[in-house]
Amino acid sequence: MAFNYDNYLRTDKTPTLWCWGCGDGVILKAIIRAIDRVGWSMDDVCVVSGIGCSGRMSSYIDCNTVHTTHGRAIAYATGIKLANPGKHVIVVTGDGDGLAIGGNHTIHGCRRNIDLNHILVNNFIYGLTNSQTSPTTPRGFWTVTAQYGNVDPSFDAAKLAIAAGATFVGRESVTNPEKIERLLAKGFEHEGYSFFDIFSNCHVNLGRKNKMSEAVQMLKWLDSRTISKAKFDALSEDERAGLFPLGVLHEDNEHTEYTKAYQKVIDAAQSGEAINFEGLR
Repeated sequence: MAFNYDNYLRTDKTPTLWCWGCGDGVILKAIIRAIDRVGWSMDDVCVVSGIGCSGRMSSYIDCNTVHTTHGRAIAYATGIKLANPGKHVIVVTGDGDGLAIGGNHTIHGCRRNIDLNHILVNNFIYGLTNSQTSPTTPRGFWTVTAQYGNVDPSFDAAKLAIAAGATFVGRESVTNPEKIERLLAKGFEHEGYSFFDIFSNCHVNLGRKNKMSEAVQMLKWLDSRTISKAKFDALSEDERAGLFPLGVLHEDNEHTEYTKAYQKVIDAAQSGEAINFEGLR
Protein backbone atom coordinates (compact mmCIF):
# COMPACT_ATOMS: atom_id res chain seq x y z
CA MET A 1 0.00 0.00 0.00
CA ALA A 2 1.28 3.46 -0.87
CA PHE A 3 2.32 5.71 2.00
CA ASN A 4 -0.48 8.17 2.80
CA TYR A 5 1.18 11.53 3.45
CA ASP A 6 -2.21 13.16 3.93
CA ASN A 7 -2.34 11.57 7.39
CA TYR A 8 0.62 13.73 8.39
CA LEU A 9 0.12 16.97 6.47
CA ARG A 10 -2.11 20.01 6.77
CA THR A 11 -3.43 19.50 3.28
CA ASP A 12 -5.21 22.85 3.33
CA LYS A 13 -1.75 24.48 3.43
CA THR A 14 -0.53 22.78 0.25
CA PRO A 15 0.92 23.24 -2.26
CA THR A 16 3.97 24.50 -0.42
CA LEU A 17 5.56 27.90 -0.96
CA TRP A 18 9.04 26.43 -1.52
CA CYS A 19 10.77 27.06 -4.83
CA TRP A 20 10.65 24.37 -7.50
CA GLY A 21 13.34 21.77 -6.88
CA CYS A 22 13.99 22.89 -3.29
CA GLY A 23 15.34 20.21 -0.97
CA ASP A 24 13.06 21.26 1.89
CA GLY A 25 10.24 19.08 0.55
CA VAL A 26 12.55 16.06 0.48
CA ILE A 27 13.46 16.68 4.11
CA LEU A 28 9.82 17.15 5.15
CA LYS A 29 8.97 13.84 3.51
CA ALA A 30 11.84 12.13 5.37
CA ILE A 31 10.69 13.61 8.70
CA ILE A 32 7.16 12.29 8.17
CA ARG A 33 8.35 8.83 7.17
CA ALA A 34 10.79 8.69 10.12
CA ILE A 35 7.98 9.58 12.55
CA ASP A 36 5.91 6.78 11.02
CA ARG A 37 8.86 4.38 11.17
CA VAL A 38 9.39 4.86 14.92
CA GLY A 39 5.65 4.68 15.60
CA TRP A 40 5.13 8.06 17.26
CA SER A 41 1.59 9.41 17.58
CA MET A 42 1.30 12.86 16.04
CA ASP A 43 -0.53 13.93 19.20
CA ASP A 44 2.75 13.37 21.06
CA VAL A 45 4.97 15.24 18.57
CA CYS A 46 5.81 18.94 18.58
CA VAL A 47 7.67 20.48 15.63
CA VAL A 48 9.39 23.78 16.40
CA SER A 49 10.86 25.91 13.63
CA GLY A 50 12.65 29.21 13.29
CA ILE A 51 12.70 31.82 10.55
CA GLY A 52 13.81 31.02 7.04
CA CYS A 53 12.65 28.71 4.25
CA SER A 54 12.99 25.74 6.62
CA GLY A 55 10.73 27.56 9.09
CA ARG A 56 7.74 26.64 6.95
CA MET A 57 8.07 23.00 8.04
CA SER A 58 5.92 23.71 11.07
CA SER A 59 3.17 25.10 8.82
CA TYR A 60 2.79 21.95 6.73
CA ILE A 61 3.08 19.08 9.21
CA ASP A 62 -0.09 18.18 11.12
CA CYS A 63 0.94 17.92 14.77
CA ASN A 64 1.63 20.34 17.62
CA THR A 65 3.71 23.11 16.05
CA VAL A 66 5.40 26.34 17.08
CA HIS A 67 6.83 28.80 14.54
CA THR A 68 9.25 30.89 16.56
CA THR A 69 11.35 34.02 16.14
CA HIS A 70 14.66 34.09 14.28
CA GLY A 71 17.36 32.02 15.96
CA ARG A 72 15.25 31.10 18.98
CA ALA A 73 13.85 27.71 17.99
CA ILE A 74 16.13 25.76 20.37
CA ALA A 75 15.24 28.07 23.27
CA TYR A 76 11.51 27.57 22.68
CA ALA A 77 11.98 23.83 22.20
CA THR A 78 13.95 23.54 25.44
CA GLY A 79 11.03 25.03 27.37
CA ILE A 80 8.54 22.78 25.60
CA LYS A 81 10.57 19.66 26.37
CA LEU A 82 11.15 20.60 30.03
CA ALA A 83 7.41 21.15 30.47
CA ASN A 84 6.54 17.94 28.59
CA PRO A 85 9.42 15.49 29.07
CA GLY A 86 7.35 12.57 27.81
CA LYS A 87 6.66 14.17 24.44
CA HIS A 88 8.79 14.15 21.28
CA VAL A 89 10.21 17.50 20.16
CA ILE A 90 11.63 18.03 16.68
CA VAL A 91 13.38 21.31 15.88
CA VAL A 92 13.96 22.46 12.30
CA THR A 93 16.37 25.32 11.64
CA GLY A 94 18.41 26.58 8.73
CA ASP A 95 22.16 27.10 8.75
CA GLY A 96 21.75 30.85 9.26
CA ASP A 97 18.96 30.44 11.80
CA GLY A 98 20.67 27.65 13.75
CA LEU A 99 24.35 28.56 13.50
CA ALA A 100 24.45 32.37 13.27
CA ILE A 101 21.81 34.28 15.25
CA GLY A 102 20.81 31.03 16.99
CA GLY A 103 24.28 29.56 17.29
CA ASN A 104 24.56 29.99 21.05
CA HIS A 105 21.22 28.26 21.60
CA THR A 106 22.41 25.33 19.49
CA ILE A 107 25.66 25.09 21.46
CA HIS A 108 23.90 25.08 24.82
CA GLY A 109 21.23 22.64 23.68
CA CYS A 110 24.08 20.27 22.78
CA ARG A 111 25.87 21.01 26.06
CA ARG A 112 22.83 20.19 28.17
CA ASN A 113 22.08 17.03 26.19
CA ILE A 114 18.34 17.72 26.31
CA ASP A 115 16.27 15.25 24.31
CA LEU A 116 15.63 17.39 21.22
CA ASN A 117 15.86 16.26 17.61
CA HIS A 118 17.56 19.17 15.85
CA ILE A 119 17.37 19.02 12.05
CA LEU A 120 19.64 21.64 10.51
CA VAL A 121 18.63 22.24 6.89
CA ASN A 122 22.05 23.25 5.60
CA ASN A 123 21.77 24.97 2.22
CA PHE A 124 24.84 27.17 2.77
CA ILE A 125 23.01 30.50 2.44
CA TYR A 126 20.34 32.77 3.91
CA GLY A 127 17.86 31.70 1.24
CA LEU A 128 14.66 33.43 2.31
CA THR A 129 16.20 36.90 2.56
CA ASN A 130 17.92 36.78 -0.83
CA SER A 131 21.38 35.28 -0.38
CA GLN A 132 23.37 36.65 2.50
CA THR A 133 26.49 34.76 3.60
CA SER A 134 25.79 32.13 6.28
CA PRO A 135 28.26 30.35 8.60
CA THR A 136 28.40 27.41 6.15
CA THR A 137 28.75 29.34 2.87
CA PRO A 138 31.84 27.94 1.11
CA ARG A 139 34.83 30.21 0.68
CA GLY A 140 34.87 31.88 -2.73
CA PHE A 141 31.11 31.81 -3.28
CA TRP A 142 29.28 34.96 -4.38
CA THR A 143 26.54 36.28 -2.07
CA VAL A 144 24.87 39.67 -1.79
CA THR A 145 27.01 40.37 1.28
CA ALA A 146 30.19 39.02 -0.33
CA GLN A 147 30.07 40.35 -3.86
CA TYR A 148 33.77 39.76 -4.45
CA GLY A 149 33.52 36.23 -3.11
CA ASN A 150 33.19 34.95 0.45
CA VAL A 151 36.49 35.09 2.34
CA ASP A 152 35.12 33.72 5.63
CA PRO A 153 36.00 30.18 6.72
CA SER A 154 32.92 28.04 7.23
CA PHE A 155 31.63 25.88 10.08
CA ASP A 156 31.48 22.11 9.93
CA ALA A 157 28.15 21.98 11.78
CA ALA A 158 28.50 18.33 12.78
CA LYS A 159 31.93 18.86 14.33
CA LEU A 160 30.57 21.87 16.20
CA ALA A 161 27.70 19.81 17.63
CA ILE A 162 30.00 16.99 18.71
CA ALA A 163 32.42 19.41 20.38
CA ALA A 164 29.52 21.12 22.19
CA GLY A 165 28.26 17.84 23.66
CA ALA A 166 25.50 16.47 21.41
CA THR A 167 25.24 12.73 22.02
CA PHE A 168 23.93 11.78 18.57
CA VAL A 169 25.24 13.48 15.44
CA GLY A 170 24.67 12.49 11.84
CA ARG A 171 24.78 13.95 8.36
CA GLU A 172 22.99 13.15 5.11
CA SER A 173 22.18 14.87 1.82
CA VAL A 174 18.89 15.43 0.01
CA THR A 175 20.35 13.34 -2.81
CA ASN A 176 19.75 10.32 -0.53
CA PRO A 177 16.20 10.72 0.89
CA GLU A 178 15.90 7.14 2.13
CA LYS A 179 19.15 7.52 4.04
CA ILE A 180 17.84 10.73 5.62
CA GLU A 181 14.76 8.83 6.76
CA ARG A 182 16.84 6.05 8.32
CA LEU A 183 19.21 8.51 10.00
CA LEU A 184 16.32 10.52 11.46
CA ALA A 185 14.59 7.39 12.74
CA LYS A 186 17.77 6.23 14.48
CA GLY A 187 18.30 9.65 16.04
CA PHE A 188 14.65 9.95 17.08
CA GLU A 189 15.07 6.81 19.16
CA HIS A 190 18.19 8.19 20.87
CA GLU A 191 17.72 9.70 24.33
CA GLY A 192 19.62 12.97 24.33
CA TYR A 193 20.43 15.79 21.92
CA SER A 194 20.26 14.47 18.37
CA PHE A 195 21.76 16.75 15.73
CA PHE A 196 21.23 16.14 12.02
CA ASP A 197 23.26 18.15 9.50
CA ILE A 198 21.21 17.72 6.32
CA PHE A 199 22.84 19.12 3.19
CA SER A 200 20.27 20.71 0.90
CA ASN A 201 20.20 22.73 -2.29
CA CYS A 202 19.22 26.37 -2.83
CA HIS A 203 19.75 26.73 -6.55
CA VAL A 204 17.63 29.90 -6.68
CA ASN A 205 19.48 32.09 -4.18
CA LEU A 206 22.88 30.37 -4.07
CA GLY A 207 23.27 28.15 -7.11
CA ARG A 208 22.26 30.52 -9.90
CA LYS A 209 24.70 33.13 -8.60
CA ASN A 210 27.49 30.55 -8.56
CA LYS A 211 27.03 28.87 -11.97
CA MET A 212 24.53 26.26 -10.71
CA SER A 213 21.17 27.66 -11.79
CA GLU A 214 19.40 24.30 -12.06
CA ALA A 215 18.52 22.08 -9.10
CA VAL A 216 20.28 19.07 -10.62
CA GLN A 217 23.52 21.05 -10.88
CA MET A 218 23.46 21.78 -7.17
CA LEU A 219 22.60 18.17 -6.38
CA LYS A 220 25.66 17.05 -8.33
CA TRP A 221 27.69 19.62 -6.39
CA LEU A 222 26.40 18.19 -3.10
CA ASP A 223 27.39 14.70 -4.26
CA SER A 224 30.88 15.96 -5.14
CA ARG A 225 31.37 17.21 -1.54
CA THR A 226 30.05 14.16 0.35
CA ILE A 227 31.23 10.61 0.96
CA SER A 228 30.23 7.76 3.25
CA LYS A 229 31.84 7.81 6.69
CA ALA A 230 33.48 4.44 6.06
CA LYS A 231 35.18 5.71 2.90
CA PHE A 232 36.02 9.02 4.55
CA ASP A 233 37.74 7.28 7.46
CA ALA A 234 39.93 5.35 5.03
CA LEU A 235 41.28 8.54 3.41
CA SER A 236 44.41 10.42 4.39
CA GLU A 237 44.10 13.88 5.93
CA ASP A 238 45.04 15.47 2.61
CA GLU A 239 42.45 13.40 0.72
CA ARG A 240 39.71 14.44 3.17
CA ALA A 241 40.06 18.14 2.33
CA GLY A 242 36.77 19.56 1.07
CA LEU A 243 34.82 16.36 1.77
CA PHE A 244 32.10 15.75 4.37
CA PRO A 245 31.31 12.27 5.72
CA LEU A 246 27.73 10.99 5.67
CA GLY A 247 25.96 8.69 8.13
CA VAL A 248 26.07 8.43 11.92
CA LEU A 249 29.15 10.44 12.92
CA HIS A 250 28.87 10.24 16.72
CA GLU A 251 26.74 8.35 19.24
CA ASP A 252 27.11 8.37 23.02
CA ASN A 253 24.53 6.63 25.19
CA GLU A 254 26.31 7.18 28.50
CA HIS A 255 25.52 10.81 29.34
CA THR A 256 22.46 11.82 31.35
CA GLU A 257 19.60 13.35 29.37
CA TYR A 258 18.82 16.86 30.64
CA THR A 259 15.15 16.51 31.65
CA LYS A 260 16.16 13.57 33.86
CA ALA A 261 18.95 15.64 35.39
CA TYR A 262 16.60 18.58 35.94
CA GLN A 263 14.10 16.30 37.66
CA LYS A 264 16.63 16.13 40.48
CA VAL A 265 16.26 19.91 40.88
CA ILE A 266 12.47 19.56 41.03
CA ASP A 267 12.72 16.73 43.57
CA ALA A 268 15.13 18.74 45.72
CA ALA A 269 12.87 21.81 45.66
CA GLN A 270 9.84 19.75 46.66
CA SER A 271 11.56 17.69 49.34
CA GLY A 272 13.92 20.31 50.75
CA GLU A 273 16.77 17.82 50.47
CA ALA A 274 20.06 18.39 48.66
CA ILE A 275 20.52 17.07 45.14
CA ASN A 276 22.24 13.72 44.91
CA PHE A 277 24.70 14.19 42.05
CA GLU A 278 25.73 10.54 41.97
CA GLY A 279 24.90 8.92 38.68
CA LEU A 280 24.87 12.14 36.68
CA ARG A 281 27.19 12.05 33.69
